[in-house]
Amino acid sequence: MTKPAHQIVHDKKPIRLFESDFLEFFTHVHPALVPIVWLPTAALFLIVPVLRQPAAAGLVFIMPLGFLLGLFLWTLAEYTLHRFVFHFRPRTAWQERLAFLFHGVHHAQPQVKTRLVMPPAVSIPLALVFYGLFSLILGVVLRAGTWIGPTFAGFLVGYIVYDLTHYATHHFAMRRGYLKTLKRYHMQHHFKTPNARYGVSSPVWDRAFGTYPQD
Repeated sequence: MTKPAHQIVHDKKPIRLFESDFLEFFTHVHPALVPIVWLPTAALFLIVPVLRQPAAAGLVFIMPLGFLLGLFLWTLAEYTLHRFVFHFRPRTAWQERLAFLFHGVHHAQPQVKTRLVMPPAVSIPLALVFYGLFSLILGVVLRAGTWIGPTFAGFLVGYIVYDLTHYATHHFAMRRGYLKTLKRYHMQHHFKTPNARYGVSSPVWDRAFGTYPQD
């Protein structure tokens, strides 16, 4: 059953995406799975470079700087994926179906708890793609292989923060400070400006790229 990407479906029962019970099972994810899978993975990418090259020149600086670089790169990836992948404009029936599976279902039923974080079936292939990019750019092009581990670790932690923040904006009160601002900002994306306000954990790239409404 496919709905227009931004039409709210008030039925509390989650929209079924696949006829197969096996495939349908993997479209529902508990938010705890995100840190359970990705925190140990991030830790591994921080530990391995130290174990392999404990005396590497500059490692004491590379580790924190690479981690911060990864966090920064995640914010850009978050914005880019949300704007250009999750909100791509379909031109054919199969593209419309794909758009709904990727993100349209979330806009149709924004409060369904099991569809607020990225399923591992999506996050794991994406992580492999980004790790490949980091390896290519840092390891091959820039010949800075020592930076790959901490940068990718920071990138993964940025993703964890994003996914848990996204869940929190939908299901936690967040009544004070910056968290209140993030919740209001994301709710405006859902219910007022679905083609703007793409940042979830930060609006910085919306400001940079002109998708931050002034109202």
